[in-house]
Amino acid sequence: MTYHAMWIIVTASLVGLSCGLIGVFLILRKMAMMADAISHTVLLGIVIAFIITRELSGTHMLIGAIFAGLLTAFLVQWLHSLDVQQDAAIGIVFTTMFAIGVILIATSIGNAHLDVQHALMGEITFIPWNKISLPLIGEVPKATALLALVLFVVLFVLVAFYKEWKITSFDPALAASLGIPVLLMHYVFLCLVSITTVASFDAVGAIMVVAMLITPAASAYLWTDRLSIMLVLSGLFGVISAVAGYYIAAWVDTSISGSMAFATGLVFFISFLFSPKHGWIAKYFRLHKTVKKTG
Repeated sequence: MTYHAMWIIVTASLVGLSCGLIGVFLILRKMAMMADAISHTVLLGIVIAFIITRELSGTHMLIGAIFAGLLTAFLVQWLHSLDVQQDAAIGIVFTTMFAIGVILIATSIGNAHLDVQHALMGEITFIPWNKISLPLIGEVPKATALLALVLFVVLFVLVAFYKEWKITSFDPALAASLGIPVLLMHYVFLCLVSITTVASFDAVGAIMVVAMLITPAASAYLWTDRLSIMLVLSGLFGVISAVAGYYIAAWVDTSISGSMAFATGLVFFISFLFSPKHGWIAKYFRLHKTVKKTG
């Protein structure tokens, strides 16, 4: 494995791990489409930050993207409070904000290297060249360092509030009766989704972010009914998809991010067929046994 390939795989694995952990709660809270919405609407924040500063890198880009992600979450919640169905609210906010971002790119950005293709597919190939120097560690890719920090934050918050996340995800009414601030926990969770999405967005693009947030968690859901095991499996499936996707891209000579997103689909397909409880083959044999006994 070359130095270049190692950093690409490490960075993508960090995305898979962080998104895999967050994705479990998105699946359990039936908010899968929120990941798709935020991963696209952050484009508007990035574009606005560029229009204000005319720079393509820096903290302002991250701030703009996080602001757009949080604005998405707030607008969806606001529309939902006005009796608009949540999936409809997500669709309205997602399409409107993303369309505004695309229009601004086409009309206001000019010749800057910021386009819809970059927003969708990312630039994971160039990650090893944009480095920063860290104490005791030395030079590492900037995106890798940022994603490692995000993973630490995600792990810390999930571990610190594990019981609260568990109760609010499965039974919000019970959580409220126990004195847990359900709405506050909801917004803290959406902040985590926004931060994770934004940190992953520039490196791997919107398509891979959505794939990593949803598909590994959906695959893990097929294998177990225990939350702790589901979290471990989802993170593991995210890493497996990142590694497998890189080698698929090298073999076929195609987009690395696209191949990693495709790999998440392969993991889900295998899980759909072979998982012991919810898998298609297991269900087929159980049905066959039931028919034999009743026949």
